[in-house]
Amino acid sequence: MTTPLSPPIVIAHRGASGYRPEHTLAAYELAIEQGADVIEPDLVPTRDDVLVARHENEIGGTTDVAQHPEFAKRRTTKTIDGQQVTGWFTEDFTLAELKTLRARERLPEVRRANAAYDGQFEVPTLAEIIALAKRRSRDLGRTIAIYPETKHPTYFAGIGHPTDVLLVDQLKAAGWSSADAPVFIQSFEVANLRRIHDLTGIRLIQLVDGEGGPADRAAASYAAMLTPAGLRQIATYAWGIGPNKAQLWRGEQPSTLVADAHAAGLRVHPWTYRAENQFLRAPFRRGDDPSAQGDVRGEIRAALNQGIDGFFTDFPLEGVEARNAAREHP
Repeated sequence: MTTPLSPPIVIAHRGASGYRPEHTLAAYELAIEQGADVIEPDLVPTRDDVLVARHENEIGGTTDVAQHPEFAKRRTTKTIDGQQVTGWFTEDFTLAELKTLRARERLPEVRRANAAYDGQFEVPTLAEIIALAKRRSRDLGRTIAIYPETKHPTYFAGIGHPTDVLLVDQLKAAGWSSADAPVFIQSFEVANLRRIHDLTGIRLIQLVDGEGGPADRAAASYAAMLTPAGLRQIATYAWGIGPNKAQLWRGEQPSTLVADAHAAGLRVHPWTYRAENQFLRAPFRRGDDPSAQGDVRGEIRAALNQGIDGFFTDFPLEGVEARNAAREHP
């Protein structure tokens, strides 16, 4: 097992989203109960510039907005990062209006048990998530960190809802502005992370993928960013990278990504480990049902053996158990 730069952390991806509808206080609460070190909210703004947790600003698939006739005329089509999207968007709702909606499971055909919770939970604000993390940290005597992602920052700035300063100011008000704060800020874009780097000492994570490039076109491609020279450039403003978990592998053999990132002084937090067969690498699938659960702990353990410094998972209980087993039997 390769030694990581930092002790590996378990990041609850949108909360314990394998067990509860994602980005709800219930999902975050359960993740904390299951031992997650960090809870992850994706952040988008409301019309009155309150940051709320949704995977996307389009909320037709994650709330019951379609069942609210008073909002029927809000359905529209927008171009976001070059893609046309039709639905209902957080920036067209005040926080008070959003609070009349209730969350729904985003993958009901895969996570049928989660759909039983449809209609029970509100859309949480960043303020509510911060309060939860602080309260549970006090209750448990261990630090619960948060890992907010700024979604589509260039798009939001372009329509008059810049989110970078809003996020940094809210974290500062919570007492978090230095590298030892229990916070990581992540983004798939580059320019906004550079701006945030000038505003706060909080640790920043550059998200990357196996294809394409940042929507702000601040780099030619993610592939170029992951060369040794590109990684050194990332290290001038970020503390780590968050790659697609597939990027850790070339076929069945480890890629050089973890070693290259560590050589540049960057931590590595891959995303996203999910238990269902359809999301697992082939060696860890069990049976033919794509929605049945395979060996996610084995897949996480294989990544930990490469020396990763943490990982995103929808199943924090399995993630904690895999991480702890790797510590006990390296």
